[in-house]
Amino acid sequence: MGKTYERIDGRLRDFIEAQPMFFVATAPLSGDGTVNLSPKGLRGCLAVLDERTVAYLDFAGSNAETIAHLRENGRITLMWCAFAGPPNIVRVHGRGEPVFRDDPRWPGLLTHFPGIDPGPHGLRAVIVVRAELIRDTCGYAVPFMTYDADRDLHERRFAREDDASLSAYFAGKDHVATSIDGLPGLPLPLPPTPAV
Repeated sequence: MGKTYERIDGRLRDFIEAQPMFFVATAPLSGDGTVNLSPKGLRGCLAVLDERTVAYLDFAGSNAETIAHLRENGRITLMWCAFAGPPNIVRVHGRGEPVFRDDPRWPGLLTHFPGIDPGPHGLRAVIVVRAELIRDTCGYAVPFMTYDADRDLHERRFAREDDASLSAYFAGKDHVATSIDGLPGLPLPLPPTPAV
């Protein structure tokens, strides 16, 4: 029932871009390290950059496991499920990289997310993923669920932070600068937000 694709285009791209949420999985190289699986939401936070590359905005949070794992080994899987319409699951397995605010690619990457003002969300990085394997599967067991709206709690919480207070917030969290397994996470203090 599953199919492998050479590129993200056509129906596959339309499906990915239509989903209101997706999941991100990473793991350290250590066999006894902590596997991380994170849900991602907020319409417009993911963009298909080209036929083999996707990117998403990494906002402020209590952990930085994905960033730590990508900095160590780059392995990542993204998954989208059809909670409405015909059943489908799409996975992109590949290599990811966190692009931080002081990277010269930063301003260009942000142009791919025109529907989101990153300021109120404490944007930490843009995660860029180069696909190595693109597959879909049936999704017959995925339940129907209704998307009502994005929550506004994240924006309300982090809109009051500036670069200095956001860095202080991250420094006070156990697993932002260092992962659960002790890997380097988010580089602190954060570089200033570049002027747009």
